[in-house]
Amino acid sequence: MQTCPPAATPEATADRHRNGLLRRLGSFGWAGSLGLLLLLFWLVAALAGPWLLPRHLVDLQASVVYGPINATHWLGTDYLGRDMLVRVVQGARYTVGVALVATLLASATGTVLALLAAASGTVVDSVLSRLLDTLTSIPSKMFALVLVAGFGSSVGMLVFTAALIYVPGAYRIARSLAININELDYVTVARARGEGTLYIMLREILPNILGPMLADLGLRFVYVVLLLASMSFLGLGIQPPAADWGSLVRENIGALPDAGASVIAPALAIASLTIAVNLVIDNLPGRSARSRGRC
Repeated sequence: MQTCPPAATPEATADRHRNGLLRRLGSFGWAGSLGLLLLLFWLVAALAGPWLLPRHLVDLQASVVYGPINATHWLGTDYLGRDMLVRVVQGARYTVGVALVATLLASATGTVLALLAAASGTVVDSVLSRLLDTLTSIPSKMFALVLVAGFGSSVGMLVFTAALIYVPGAYRIARSLAININELDYVTVARARGEGTLYIMLREILPNILGPMLADLGLRFVYVVLLLASMSFLGLGIQPPAADWGSLVRENIGALPDAGASVIAPALAIASLTIAVNLVIDNLPGRSARSRGRC
């Protein structure tokens, strides 16, 4: 008589999940782990940084203009005497937050349009591809400057502009993957048994392109961060009294010879964020295993 194996206890299940998580973290390697730590640091700074800083520094109205690094001001002060550590941490909310929302919108929109193009047929595919090719032909920074100069540089407008610029790139990547998946036998079988376009998109194609699109999401996030930083440096990004890291570089650029920390600190923040994302992407568990020839 066949007997069923004993059910796993909650403790055993928790241990199994914990061991699986530790294996995944260990497979990142030292470079991927360093990138993950940096990325988590900036995410925490964006979400809760202002509440973790000392209140006397956050509430400080004015100090020595372009003050040096000391025990009170770890990164010196800016052109109005405000603490640069506070400004960098507060700027993380705009740099990381705006870029993350814009990237998610761009990738989600591009992926949905690519799934629709792949599953619907030649006519829809041709129309969507030609429309998005038109957007691709316009230089991204010029397009962003025209939109923001014409409609204002509010946070919502910056999110919309960055998302619109990077939708075509996400669409092209997702479409190239979805077209190949759409020709496979199990998709043909699903159509033969009468499944609709929405089912084909969400159940047959999307799960098989999700991994590459998540990697593309990270790269696109880097592009959006650099785009928004460059716009802020030109004065068309986040407007005072708020500031992102690009704005902090622009505000204090004149003090580079005498108070370089006020310029170098936000520039290093931009560099560390982009490098961290690239390290995480390059050391994803599946990707690193394939590069070593194990799968």
